[in-house]
Amino acid sequence: MPIVVTAQDTIQIGAAEPMQGNAPEGSYAAVFEDDGDTGYFYALDFANAEQPIQNALHIYNVADVSDKHLPSEVTIGWSTDGSKVVLLINGYPHAVFDFAAKQGYCRTAFPPPDADSGWSGHDWSDDAVELFATEA
Repeated sequence: MPIVVTAQDTIQIGAAEPMQGNAPEGSYAAVFEDDGDTGYFYALDFANAEQPIQNALHIYNVADVSDKHLPSEVTIGWSTDGSKVVLLINGYPHAVFDFAAKQGYCRTAFPPPDADSGWSGHDWSDDAVELFATEA
């Protein structure tokens, strides 16, 4: 899966920690945030000054993570055209945003996208990872 890594850090699950990865080009960004109780992945478009947060995906509940006592490596990686972003935790894909298709994918399939957002989905599909396989 070829990606352009724009943010990477080792975190402790449950220790409040935000991480932002900007697209290599354009106005998109993604933020992973562990607020101490939950982990969420956010899609941002800074071209929309009124509401840059376009979508949100639930990644985990801290209480449900069995190995939260171990450090975890979090990576935000983008497609070379800057239209797709993946969240990897310990090298495992947990979420994908496809900005061009306005589609989100996550393993929890939660929450549903806002009906007025223009975004669809949230159900996980292995096809989401394949979006990066065609990158040169």
